[in-house]
Amino acid sequence: MSGKKNKKIDLKNLEPEEKLKYEIAEELGLLDKVMQNGWRSLSSKETGRIGGMITRRKRMQQAEDNGRKDQEVQ
Repeated sequence: MSGKKNKKIDLKNLEPEEKLKYEIAEELGLLDKVMQNGWRSLSSKETGRIGGMITRRKRMQQAEDNGRKDQEVQ
């Protein structure tokens, strides 16, 4: 690992994109690992699962938003 010191992450003050990533890591039981050792400590399989879930949630949110816009037009 690099010589960087681990900076403390404030989970309450994250950008929405980052917040989603941490929420999914928590759901998968990976948050403790990430908090202790950083994102680089995850395997490619673990990061792939997180990325897949982020993509799925963004698509679902986009579909919901489009559905709301369609209802507002009618």
